[in-house]
Amino acid sequence: MSSTLVATLVALPIAGMTAFLIISMSSIATPAERVVVELGRMQAWIKPLGVPDAGFWQVPSEPEWNGYPIDADGAMTIPDGTPIPDPTTVLPPGTDTIALTEGTATVRTRAGSAVVPAWAGPAWEPRFEGAFTIVAGERPDGEREAMATPAALERLGVGLGGQLHLTGIADPYTLVGTLEAATLADDDAAVFLPSAARAHVGGATRWYLPEDELSWPQVQELNEDGVVAFSREVVLDPPRFTNRFYSSPASTDRWATMWPLVLLLTVAGLFAGYVVVMLAGAAFAVAARRQQRSLAVAAGVGADRGDLSRIILFQGATLGLVGGAAGVGAGVGFAALVMLATSDGRATQFWGLHVPWELLAAVLVFAVVVGTVSAWMPARRVARSDALQALRGARRPQRPVASRPVWGSILLAGGVAITLLSALAVATINATDAVGYDSAWRYIPAYGIVVGPVLAQFGILMSGPWMLSMCSRGLSKLGTAPKLASRDAAANPSRTVPAFAAIAATVFLGVFALGQSSMQSAQTARLWFYQAPVGSIAVSIWPGSAATTGALAGDQAEDAASAAVHLAEDAGAEDVAVLARQQLMWVYRTPDEIPDEAAVSIARLPDRYLLDPESGASFTSQGQDPSNPITVVAADQIETALGVDLPASELYAYRAGAAIVADGRFVTDGAITVETYRGLDQYEGRVPDNIFHRHPDAPRYARPVASQRIDAITVAAPLQSVIIAVTPETAERLGMRLAPERVVATTPEPLTQEARDRMQSRAEVLSTPDFTLSPTVEGGPPGDAVWVVPLLTAVCVLVLGASAVALGLARFERRPDDATLAAVGATRSLRRRIGFWQGLIIAGFGTAAGAVTGVLPAIGFSIQSGGTQRVDDIPWWLITGLVLALPLAIAVVNGIVPPRHPELTRRTVIT
Repeated sequence: MSSTLVATLVALPIAGMTAFLIISMSSIATPAERVVVELGRMQAWIKPLGVPDAGFWQVPSEPEWNGYPIDADGAMTIPDGTPIPDPTTVLPPGTDTIALTEGTATVRTRAGSAVVPAWAGPAWEPRFEGAFTIVAGERPDGEREAMATPAALERLGVGLGGQLHLTGIADPYTLVGTLEAATLADDDAAVFLPSAARAHVGGATRWYLPEDELSWPQVQELNEDGVVAFSREVVLDPPRFTNRFYSSPASTDRWATMWPLVLLLTVAGLFAGYVVVMLAGAAFAVAARRQQRSLAVAAGVGADRGDLSRIILFQGATLGLVGGAAGVGAGVGFAALVMLATSDGRATQFWGLHVPWELLAAVLVFAVVVGTVSAWMPARRVARSDALQALRGARRPQRPVASRPVWGSILLAGGVAITLLSALAVATINATDAVGYDSAWRYIPAYGIVVGPVLAQFGILMSGPWMLSMCSRGLSKLGTAPKLASRDAAANPSRTVPAFAAIAATVFLGVFALGQSSMQSAQTARLWFYQAPVGSIAVSIWPGSAATTGALAGDQAEDAASAAVHLAEDAGAEDVAVLARQQLMWVYRTPDEIPDEAAVSIARLPDRYLLDPESGASFTSQGQDPSNPITVVAADQIETALGVDLPASELYAYRAGAAIVADGRFVTDGAITVETYRGLDQYEGRVPDNIFHRHPDAPRYARPVASQRIDAITVAAPLQSVIIAVTPETAERLGMRLAPERVVATTPEPLTQEARDRMQSRAEVLSTPDFTLSPTVEGGPPGDAVWVVPLLTAVCVLVLGASAVALGLARFERRPDDATLAAVGATRSLRRRIGFWQGLIIAGFGTAAGAVTGVLPAIGFSIQSGGTQRVDDIPWWLITGLVLALPLAIAVVNGIVPPRHPELTRRTVIT
């Protein structure tokens, strides 16, 4: 049993490491695979990107990595000029080329319209085979024939021979076949059009060379003309390339891409190895005690201590090799199944089944090392055992070493001190400019925040036997079952301590991840930029490509607001609100363009809430703009805009001229203060920003041209973009010049992803050169459940697995004691209660130790963050519940599982 258990413990992480390596390496293309996806059977492609005769260069196998000469200061200056429009003019006369443009096209679908990837040019040409593959039908043979992906046919609602309608083209295309692109998933809709549709596709054009090869010197000649090239010959045999900006090897170099995987795998392997060593070590300890009689016989016939130790070590190495080989084999099969199950059809997702044999060999060696290290402590104990006692079958309890609790306490205290001091050091360094940002001293203390808790955990491990002994003294007073269970745990620390150490390591990582992620999630929530109440549609309105200023006005503004409302209603919105705000003066390029009558009205935030500009303090707005806090919303739309229900009395007051305020800091004595400044004052920075006090070096604030008090209605609506809302009539009285900023709408049911895609496509259709519509559905910050549930599940599974191993070993080794208890009249109920307390002790020690050390790095990172990550954001209730509930559940299950029927035990008496 012990041998199978050890081999299985070794095999499980080895299988995971093997699968991870294969899946990761299969996601990285070899040069040959990359050439097929890029070129098919073509020899090269070229594209103009740089200015001719300006020293333009490219990386041999990465044409998109390019630039210009770097001066002595390390700066790259982009020269004036434009790339040549047609790179075929710099090729030798008569060179055969095929132009292919990749972009997007707006097509009519059965649900409306959609923007899909599109290619213009003969992508169906046989020499593109590999990059593009014909699935069914025929190649186009006319200017009004096209192809599409199989998914596009379903989305368009047509079959082969059907019509493809493009926005901007009156005559439809006839779909004569289906084509797949290596870079597209099976579910991606895309169309392939003839070359004449290039103007309607947009995007970038590449010119492919079907027959002519390009050597590296020829590519460099093209670079002089501002043209980059992806050459089959160069990519398959890349030359050495180095300049002050870039140094080979390229990203496709195999070892360059493998090293990050090796580093990640090393960290994961060390954790897995630690857990396996603890659990397998416990199994070896049990196995060694079961073998003590045969080992004693070997000692009696001349085997010395070294021979006995080597027997156990060789067993460990053998089981490590067997478990490692089984794990590698299982990992290869598991990786193949995962890739098959998760592949979406893209050739670029998994390029092939890449098996890194050299790394798998290292993983196998690691398995042997883990097996050997697992057997080291039992081998050491066997070498020191008394052969005569072993022959008699004596099982004396192991005595705690007096020095271990002392060293354990030192490590525990030192680990806590290192964590806190490192956190304070990082916080101090971050608060000063004395240490450069590229200095190692800025980053070294951060490692101490993690190393400290690890040392503390080793301290608990070293003190384990002593802690179990003290626990046994306390539990002995609670009854027979806890007394026997705690004494068994204290008498066999070689089995018990590694077990709860493995549990502690797992809980440590889980609690650390839980605490750190919770603090980061809470900070993300505090910084979240809300565009609308959660669950609402928000359609932002922006100036279009033809706009001459950064704002909309007049008919353009009305058209944009009308289009945004139409877009929201088309998506199924029942209630729609148009949010308008005043135009700030930043839209003007120079102060001379600002009209004399231009003015800006702001609600003043009392000075006591402003920040010191020299303190380095930051603020969070959550989508609200304190410097322009007034939003104009019609009275019948205000509830939709804020996402709250208002009583009739407040709506009446709002219509009568009161302001609805979502940030109570603006309210003093039941009203807000609105000040009006000249537009030029705002442009020159002489208007308060409602965030900071005036900086001593900043211009003095101008005197407002008007100031008035407006009654305020304070509401609780923090998670949306409106700080203060007034009606259009109130805004007109204040003299505010308005422009629509966004439309907020609510739907009776949450929008599906298909409806969101359709809304996005519709927005692109409704947008004009004058304005652009940008729709989204405000979902709020990501919830914790997305990662908390998988994390806790993983922690519970690992803890349950470690507990099952430890408690299974305890039951196996306790069989003689069970027989003795049964012989003196112990009931099955007593033996069950002993199992309950054993589970509670082992799992309880492990989860408590792991939780205590796991919160240390989270506290440390909170200290070093300077207040951005807060300790009170750690889910203490969840960690406490985990520490209490998980051991209790394990103990209950261990108590429920019935003990085996006791076996008769015979012991030899030597006189």
